[in-house]
This record gives sequence, C-alpha cells and structure tokens, in this order.
Amino acid sequence: MRSPDYSQLENKKIICLDMKSFYASVETSLRGWDPFEVPLAVVGDANRSGAVVLAATPALKEKYNIRTADRLYQIPENDEIIIVEAQMELYLNKSAAITEFLSNFVSPEDIQIYSVDESWINLTPYCHSIKKAVQLSYKIKKHIFKKFDLYTSIGMGPNMFLAKAAMDIEGKKSGFAFWDYKDVQAKLWPVEIKKCWGIGSKMEKKLKKIGVFTIGDLAKLPPDYLEKKFGIIGRQLYDHSWGVCRSELDSLSSNIEKSIGRGITLYRDYKKKEEIEIVIFELAEIISERAVENKFVGRTVSLSLSYSYKENTAGFSRQRTLEKPIFLTQDIFNTACMLLKENYRKGFSVRKIRLNMSNLTDVNKFNEDLFQKKEKHMVINRLKYQLNQRFNYQSLFYGLSLKKGSIYNRIHSTIGGHKK
Repeated sequence: MRSPDYSQLENKKIICLDMKSFYASVETSLRGWDPFEVPLAVVGDANRSGAVVLAATPALKEKYNIRTADRLYQIPENDEIIIVEAQMELYLNKSAAITEFLSNFVSPEDIQIYSVDESWINLTPYCHSIKKAVQLSYKIKKHIFKKFDLYTSIGMGPNMFLAKAAMDIEGKKSGFAFWDYKDVQAKLWPVEIKKCWGIGSKMEKKLKKIGVFTIGDLAKLPPDYLEKKFGIIGRQLYDHSWGVCRSELDSLSSNIEKSIGRGITLYRDYKKKEEIEIVIFELAEIISERAVENKFVGRTVSLSLSYSYKENTAGFSRQRTLEKPIFLTQDIFNTACMLLKENYRKGFSVRKIRLNMSNLTDVNKFNEDLFQKKEKHMVINRLKYQLNQRFNYQSLFYGLSLKKGSIYNRIHSTIGGHKK
C-alpha cells in the first residue's frame, strides 16, 4: 500500500456549498420561522399517506428522527409538526437566484452547479492562502443568510471530491469543514462506504462481498485489482479512497446543455401501443419547446422504456443519430416511434418512459435552407408556444392530448414529478 505523491497533485481551494434542508428552509423562511426551531416537512402530496418526505427541517430531524425519503405516514400526529406540499417552481427560482448571487463573489466560470441545492466553487483565483479562502467561505455563508434567510454548509478541500466529502461528513454538522490531503487517513478512511459520495447501494453490496466496509479498506486494495473488477469506476474509487480527484470544475459559462430530456413514471401500466405513443408525443412536445426556448437543434434521439415488475424484464434504452438536426415535435416523435417499433415487445406493460434529444448545436450555426421545408410546422409550434407562455399550457394543445393515456396536464403542472 503506497501513498500517492501529493506534491505532484493540484492543490486548489475548492468549496462545496450546500443549502441546508433547502426545500424545508425555504418554506420556514417564507413564514418567518427558524428551521432549527420549527419541525416542518415538505411532501409531494399531503393527501397520500405514502407520499415521500422531500425535505425536513433540522428541528424535525433532531426531535422526531424524520428524514428525507421517509414517508408521510411515518410522521407522528402532533400539532407541533407542520406539513406542507412542495412548491418546485419556487425552489428552482430560489436556487437560480442564489447561483446568480454567487457571481458577486466569483466569476461564473468558477461555479459548477451539482444540484438544485448544491454547488462547487473554485476560490483559487481569489485567495492566495487557505486563511483567505476560509474567510471568503464564511463571507459567502454570511451574505447568503442575510440575503435569503437560508443556512448553508460548506466543505473545503484541494479538489472537488475532498471538498464534497468534507461537507457531507463533517460540514453538515459543523457548518464548515476543511480537509487537506494530510487528513485523508484520519478523517476519510474510517467512513463507511455507504456514506461516501459516489458509492451507491449496488456498488456498496459489491464492495462488501470483497470485504470492503470502510474507505480505508478500499485504499488497501491494489488499484489494478479494482480496475479489473469494476472497470474505470474501480480506478476512480481507489483514487477517491486516497483523496485524489482528477475531475475539473465544469463552469457555468461552459456548461452548455448536453441533452434535453423528460421522463415520467406512469400511474398505471400501459400496454396499448397507441397510449404509449401518446405519452411519447407529449414528451416530444416538452423537448421541442425547450429546444426552441434555448435555440438548440439536435441530431440524436434516445428512447427508454421500463417495463412493469410483472414482466420480469427491465425494458430497453435505444438511440438513433440522424444525418440532419431536428427540433420540431413531429420530427422528434417520428424518430422515437421508429425506436419503439424496433424494440418494444408488443403487449408488455410499460411503467416508465423517458425521451432525450442530444448531440445539440446552436440553431444559429445553420442556414435557413434547413428550415424552409418546415415552415408550416414552425408557425404552428411558435404560435402554440407563445399562447401557452402568455396564458397557460391549456390555451392551445393537440387533440391527441384529449385521448385516453394522455399525461398532458400532469407533465405541465409538475416539476420532477411534484406539483409546481
């Protein structure tokens, strides 16, 4: 077991910023409450006992041991506990405002969004010492609280992985944590593998089968053995166990969308091909609208279907790359239907459908000849988009969305499967 030569590695000043109990904290802030005092849960649907808890305030976690991913029925019936339904649009708008606010401290090129409530920020260009980086971190924390009334947790390290690990394992409890390479064996190695970022439940089971229970156990295995057993991810796991991370920050300014997609879990099994096609068409509409809004065209269409558990088979995921780029609903739909025809097992029950368009390019890079034959469809799409933007999504829609199996109302009134 040989330690890496850390002197040969980059030693940046990266922070991982997490908005503490984000959804729940936004809700308490709206009401002028303290999330450390008021036990509040955010759920997807307050009328369903099996609804998932999307967020819980620190007070609810500490006093009642209710956490994210618990169910509504697990929350004790107590007048002290507040239950609210998720407002996804509000949270996304708040997240965007916070990201924009961060640009007061660093350039957008030094910010990478990880999720709606978490980001990496490179402080290296602004701080020549660890002391200065710590001071700037606390300044960011202070001003976010002052501006948005929201608490944050920060982890800082020489790379993205150690910053994330420091935040997850120590920073969430203390508010701020700094880990350096010299802290790896004392702080990272004792951590159970299931608590380490990048190790999911499936990988956890595989690792336990070979006697790996902690990050330290992982670090003691030969890297070649891990790579042979798990592929490139095995090498990455070994690097992480020593605090090494070769990933670079993917900045906001360079973070052009790589794909546009939308998926849905159906409320019932869909067996009829006609109903499946209706869902695909409505997903294609969403993708087309986003492409128009962001001025993208794409060449690759991907379709994924997950069958019901009754079928004892997973489903399929296939893609097709076209010679010419597309962006209209009908073109996306037609391509997806070809994939459906080639791969769907007739009569099988479908429970999840996902549609993606990738291989994206800025529409301005193409001349008008590409779109002249599509003018009629473009006028209809443009009119529909403008009316729905001005009024609501029910202003103008295709008759197909009136048929049995349509998910039109559902996908336009939810974000991430939850009410807007």
